[in-house]
Amino acid sequence: MKKFLLVFLTVLFLGVPIVTAQQLALSVSIPLLEITIKPGKSVLIAYTVGNNGDPTALRARILPFRPKDNHGNIVIEDEFSGPIRFSLDNADIQLDQPFFAKTKDSQQLLLRIRVPEGAPEGDYYYTFLTESLPSPGTEGSTSSQAQGSIGTNLLITVTNSGRVDIKGKVSNFELLKGFTMNFFGKRVRILDSSDKIPIVLEVENEGRNLIKPDGDIVLKGNFGEQAKYALLQQNILAQSKRILTATPSAEIPDSVKQPVTLVLSGFFLGGYSLSANISFGEGAPNIFAQTSFIALPFKFIFGFIFVLFVVIYLFKRLQKDN
Repeated sequence: MKKFLLVFLTVLFLGVPIVTAQQLALSVSIPLLEITIKPGKSVLIAYTVGNNGDPTALRARILPFRPKDNHGNIVIEDEFSGPIRFSLDNADIQLDQPFFAKTKDSQQLLLRIRVPEGAPEGDYYYTFLTESLPSPGTEGSTSSQAQGSIGTNLLITVTNSGRVDIKGKVSNFELLKGFTMNFFGKRVRILDSSDKIPIVLEVENEGRNLIKPDGDIVLKGNFGEQAKYALLQQNILAQSKRILTATPSAEIPDSVKQPVTLVLSGFFLGGYSLSANISFGEGAPNIFAQTSFIALPFKFIFGFIFVLFVVIYLFKRLQKDN
């Protein structure tokens, strides 16, 4: 399971003669949760929230999120929606109600996730947020409140049969370097032999459930050389796109201002083909994409011609002076 942690922290300082600065440092035990559940069932998940900062009041809440872009970023909605029901099984703590956390204290939160009968099949995405709440300062001073929250994402798949809807396709596979020209009716990308080559591989999820592409990108040269770059497994949420990441990869050039899948580095000469082979697990069809390029040593050739002209010019000047 690819784990990721959503953490955002905003600090607000109040300009007064006497200030008491507060520090906030929260942690959560489960950065990402993926579950498959049938309608009419429920599960209980035990989270542990730790406070390594100053004593503070906290609040736990659930909000849905949606994909923001094709880079894996998300947007947390302002209001709750969806058929999934959430509650805390703690005796003294409820969702959306404040509780107190001392320094170096930890609190177990027992999150009950229930899917009502008749809930539509598909994926539902939520963030379990633990937020700090402002508290008044002591008399004669103002507390510089460190306000923030820590979130852990829940990817919930609702299905009656246990089967999931996997529909993935390659929506973009291209090089972000060089120029294209028509060669015998075929568009060919040309680039310099010494250039670093950024490559973008974007996969679109047209199904109702998240997918985890697996596979590799293979580079083949006209002299039989071959290199393989493994794709990292990353979640692609339902009805969204994502640019995948491959490793190993060269450092991204400063001229590239967007996320890329892979950067090829070396000295290339002649024609090359790039193929992407992607699978989505047992029983799902594999998908395939291909592109190609021609690398020529333009910088070397132009440099050689420049030096040659300079040498010829100097030679003629010497002949003329003699």
